[in-house]
Amino acid sequence: MKISLSWLAEYADLPESADALADLLTAGGTEVVGRMVRGEVPDNVVVAQILSSEQHPNADRLSVCRVDDGSGQPRQIVCGAKNYKVGDKVPLALPGAVLGPDFKIKSGKLRGVVSDGMMCSAKELGLAEDAEGLLILPHDAPVGKAMKDLVRPDAVLELEVTPNRPDLLCYRGVAREIAALSNAQLRMAPLLIPPVKPAGSTVRLENDGCPYYTARVIRGVKIGPSPQWLADRLASAGLRPINNIVDVTNYVLLETGQPLHAFDLGKLSGAIVVRNAAPGEKLKTLDGGEILLRDTDLVIADQGKPVALAGAIGGLETGVTEATTDILLESAWFQPARIRKTARELGLQTDSSYRFERRVDPAGVLAASCRAVELIISLAGGSADTDTLVAGDDPSPVRVISFDPARCRALLGAEIADAEMDAIFHRLGLVKSSAGWTIPSFRPDLARPVDLAEEVIRVAGIERVPSRLRGFPAPMSGADLRHDNAERLRERLRAQGFSEARTSHFVSPEGLQRAGVAAEGAVRIANPLGADQALLRPVLLPGLLEALARNMRHGAGSVRLFELGTVFQLTGVEERTALALVCTGQGSDLFDLKGAIREALGDVEFAPETGLALRVSARGVDGFIRRLPRVLAESHDAKEAVHYAELVIDGWLQSAVPAIRVRPLPRFPAVERDLSLLLPRATPYAAIDRALVGAKAPHLQSVGLKDVFVDQSGAKLAPDLRSVTVTLTFRDEARTLTSDEVDRAVETLRDHAKAELGAVFRG
Repeated sequence: MKISLSWLAEYADLPESADALADLLTAGGTEVVGRMVRGEVPDNVVVAQILSSEQHPNADRLSVCRVDDGSGQPRQIVCGAKNYKVGDKVPLALPGAVLGPDFKIKSGKLRGVVSDGMMCSAKELGLAEDAEGLLILPHDAPVGKAMKDLVRPDAVLELEVTPNRPDLLCYRGVAREIAALSNAQLRMAPLLIPPVKPAGSTVRLENDGCPYYTARVIRGVKIGPSPQWLADRLASAGLRPINNIVDVTNYVLLETGQPLHAFDLGKLSGAIVVRNAAPGEKLKTLDGGEILLRDTDLVIADQGKPVALAGAIGGLETGVTEATTDILLESAWFQPARIRKTARELGLQTDSSYRFERRVDPAGVLAASCRAVELIISLAGGSADTDTLVAGDDPSPVRVISFDPARCRALLGAEIADAEMDAIFHRLGLVKSSAGWTIPSFRPDLARPVDLAEEVIRVAGIERVPSRLRGFPAPMSGADLRHDNAERLRERLRAQGFSEARTSHFVSPEGLQRAGVAAEGAVRIANPLGADQALLRPVLLPGLLEALARNMRHGAGSVRLFELGTVFQLTGVEERTALALVCTGQGSDLFDLKGAIREALGDVEFAPETGLALRVSARGVDGFIRRLPRVLAESHDAKEAVHYAELVIDGWLQSAVPAIRVRPLPRFPAVERDLSLLLPRATPYAAIDRALVGAKAPHLQSVGLKDVFVDQSGAKLAPDLRSVTVTLTFRDEARTLTSDEVDRAVETLRDHAKAELGAVFRG
């Protein structure tokens, strides 16, 4: 919404500057998003009178004019406009005038004819955003007078009006807002309400999309251009002047917020009917377009055809033209949802639909019509019928809100006196009664006592609420803990070179089959959107394999992916959170995934299973690591072995993360000893690790696998045995260990391993 301050000043006392007004409105909740100054005409632009006009000898669309610029010597100007006549006064930019960053006027030839300047449009002078033809000045404008002495600069503010404040989409509404915020004096005369009578059969409302419609006839009007003051005011809002009738309806729209439409009465046949369009009906609109109407579109029609799209745009056939003498002025109230639906589906938004969508003031329907009739008669002549025809009822019920000032103070935390609250409400247009405060119809956003409390602090100033030290934050909830642990898990996996994949919760039976997963335990969707979404995924494997295949098809040599998501089962716990990892390429194996899982989840245990697989378990973690079958890997475009892990981690996500313990770096050296054990080949390494750590040997810091030796031939070692060499690391935090201490600790470990595992020691 663009607001001219010179126009606005007619309705209310304004702050001393445009900046102060912008700050006032922004503090009150209406953001000022743009500022400009209109009417800053450049130097070397003067009033000139056209003395003659002839066709350009070398161009069909150009004319050669002689103009008087007050210098005593006529100038020759080549012009492309067509909206002037001899005797008109227009702005003339003389050689040397600068009309833009790269637009300096100079004498020169246009198609072989000398042009000594340029006659200007309002747009070229920065007086309008859209203008066709030359700017025709008043007949009493002094020839030779500098244009910047005739045009006063005017500040224009652009407001970002929120959808709940349709009252601010007009000058009277903005003036009320300024008066309320600054306690300034309002100078708005109340709008008159005309005499009315029921429309009877003249207007029929056949749809609840229009509960209230008024029409008034004005006869004997003379269509012509609007006076300069009216054209300037429309231009300040970015509207192009058209003719005095249309311009008045646009002017009243900007002034009151009520959209109006003028029909050529002579082109209407029969009664006015507000109805739904019939399928296949078309409407040629005022902007030159054509709309194929649907049976959900609300239209204004006469006896035979639609003549306007209700609340949006009029029809070309019944529009006001220079030949119009009698008009029918429409002012109505339309249901916002109907106008919004039609405008969005047709991709059509006008100044009228924009306001109807946000709900215009029902009480302004008759008042705006009366204001427009007054202006039309003063500018275009004619006489209006005494009564305004009315169909339907004013849809604005009386709204009264009970209000407790003490409750308001408690809610706001600000000490504001009862009298100050009353004064604020009076400035906002509310009326006090024994039942509470009566809300004006132009404020649909005020519906509850808390809305009135908001108005109090908005007008009084948010700075009236004292600052206070806030309390301690609430303790972390279970949902917070799950979220934080999940984010921590993602960070740890990304740090190890894994990329996160997010795949669909839905799969098809064929998709499960391709991944080697049975579909029997999957949850089936009762009404799937498609066959590929018939099941809820029981595991993350199908989606992650598809992501792997997509990466391989795009030339990735090595792929490391993970997904953290929900899986679904028919039995037991229906929804569980799972973590899946997949890797292939150079350096990818079971131990790669094992290390990644331990780094991400912390203290977990691994136990061997049949084949190339490990069982993963810990508090709140249960899953496996395995190498996928070659056929499954190759069917997903993998050229090397694919290793996969999937773990259910609900318990881990719900568990508190242990506090980080910081220890100083060791000051004393470690002592390492190798220990070789002969064991049956079926003995897992995890059992060896458990036995040695469980011995609780003094000063033992870690046990690490160094070497595994087997001899299939039996020449050096029986085929059913294997030699496992581990490195034992000993350290004391306070001193250097002696050889005797380490030897005794190693002996303890040997004895324990022999007793627990039946180990035989080599060397």
